Amino acid sequence: MRNAALILGVIGGLMGLVVGFLSYGYTEAVNAVGEVDGLFQQVENVPLVRAAGVVSPILALAGAGMAKVRALWGGILMLAGAGGMYMGYGLGLFTIFPISFCVVAALLALAAGQPDEPKPHF
Repeated sequence: MRNAALILGVIGGLMGLVVGFLSYGYTEAVNAVGEVDGLFQQVENVPLVRAAGVVSPILALAGAGMAKVRALWGGILMLAGAGGMYMGYGLGLFTIFPISFCVVAALLALAAGQPDEPKPHF
């Protein structure tokens, strides 16, 4: 479970990082060029989108890194990262996968009570 949490958390964090770069760049481009009616409009809360673009993927990646050794802390950080992405971007086409990956990874990390032990299947 911890390995799955690590992998899903890293994938979700990296996808969130891409969305964060694009959202930060979009807000900066609209500030530089200006709004174009019907094409480019500035988001309502620019500082929230920028903060979510920087902080949330870092939380998700840090939580994924902790998932093997400190599953509880890693799960909490990944949930915080997913919550920050949801608050900053909402749930849309490009955000549903990073948020979902981080939430599933957090649930797997929180469900891992004891360290993984190799067990024979037969």
